[in-house]
Amino acid sequence: MHIYGGFIHMSAYLKPMLKHALVTALALSLVLTFVSPLLAAGMSVDVTTAKSNETGTGSVLGGEPTRLTWEALVGDGEQVTAVHVVLPEGSTITDESSVKVTVLDGTTRLNPQNTAIMNKDDATVDVSFAEPLTSGLRLRLEMYKVSLPNVNGEVVLTGTYALANGQMLDFAPSPSIEVTHASAAEKLSNWLGEQPAVQAWNSVTFLRLFFQPELIVSSIPVVAVGWLISLGLVLVGFPLAIPIGLIAAFMKIARARILHILAAIYTGVVRGTPLFLQIYIAFFGLPLLGIDINQYVLAIIVLAVNSGAYLCEIFRAGIQSVPKGQFEASRSLGMTGPQTMFYVIIPQTIRRVIPTMTSEFILLYKDTSLLAAVGVMELMLYSRSIVSLTGNMTPYIVAACFYLIVTLPLIRVVGSLEKRLALADSGGAAPKKKARKNRRGAFSQMCEEIADSTDDARDELQEQTRLEAGLTGAPSSKDMEQAIDELQEEVTHDAQLDSTEERGGAR
Repeated sequence: MHIYGGFIHMSAYLKPMLKHALVTALALSLVLTFVSPLLAAGMSVDVTTAKSNETGTGSVLGGEPTRLTWEALVGDGEQVTAVHVVLPEGSTITDESSVKVTVLDGTTRLNPQNTAIMNKDDATVDVSFAEPLTSGLRLRLEMYKVSLPNVNGEVVLTGTYALANGQMLDFAPSPSIEVTHASAAEKLSNWLGEQPAVQAWNSVTFLRLFFQPELIVSSIPVVAVGWLISLGLVLVGFPLAIPIGLIAAFMKIARARILHILAAIYTGVVRGTPLFLQIYIAFFGLPLLGIDINQYVLAIIVLAVNSGAYLCEIFRAGIQSVPKGQFEASRSLGMTGPQTMFYVIIPQTIRRVIPTMTSEFILLYKDTSLLAAVGVMELMLYSRSIVSLTGNMTPYIVAACFYLIVTLPLIRVVGSLEKRLALADSGGAAPKKKARKNRRGAFSQMCEEIADSTDDARDELQEQTRLEAGLTGAPSSKDMEQAIDELQEEVTHDAQLDSTEERGGAR
């Protein structure tokens, strides 16, 4: 009985709690019945893209016109009457901007009556439909000549949509768009592309494929990075090749046969095989042996070893071109063999081989283009990447100009050095200057002799006329001047004949 009473007491306590729980569950079920379709099947944005507006790359430049594509799928149970798309802050819509509205039912294109408005003030797009879009339909907006903010980073399009019952809902999070800050060169490139003269130029197939103006401008900053890398590789590799070549040259002219053989093997193998093959062996063979070296460091090593073999022969020929009397004279002065080599022979050798070394530097600089085959980011690979994106040969022309920036001045320097050394070796420069000086001295001496002879003749003539004046009277001043002029001409003519005969006898 006691147990039964306790049970009745507990039931009385639990009855209000159960009643409250049932009311709460009923309320939640009603809420979920009406709200869950809206939460679970809202209009979702699954496509937001921007067309690349940078010539030569696939990037989307901020602050430059592009084409935006926005797609959304109508959720289950929804009837969409309007959409309001908000572009990222800093975007720009101009009078030239336009929007194209497309509605798809699977793969079938529908043409519902709609009104599309682009608002320049707040950079928004409003689209309303005469008939609501039902669930499962896909809405696509293509916005032309719209500029995204000029920033580096990701931007997102937001907005709202209206249902047939007047309810306004926010779009679900949409995919982001990667935007790149537009540089001055990129803006100039886009501006050139809009000019009528440039468009007329590009209408010619050959000019467009090889000399497209806007692609030239946009390619220069990109290709310049590769040019600096190529120049850096050769500026580091060539100085390393000089001691390699000099040591190999000493080994080749050394009396020790083993040194001569080692140097001959080194120069023979390196000069006898293409640099392209050596690059492949180094970049693909060493990793197989477990040797992992940075690609730029490995590129410098390959270039230095290759150029050192050619410099070896250049130095050897330069050393052997110095007369043997130089060695004997140095030894007679008490200098040792190393002292003779480093203080007498090598300075003369360097002077003789500078033109050839400059030519080797030019060849090595151009050979850096072979590194593109193994993925080293240098001048050619940078230009090739742009060509692969655009299908245009213009970046290769830009790369050629960067090569010529270095090679043409050096070629002129080499030519000038070769002429000067040739004149100095043949003694052509100094004798020419000396002969000119001698000619000036002979002419001055001839003029002095003519002047002295004229003065003596004038004095003699005046003395003779004074003697005659005592007998026949003084001559007139006119007669005196005429006689002096005739005598001066006669003396000048005789002096010139004497000088001509002297030069003929000298020859």
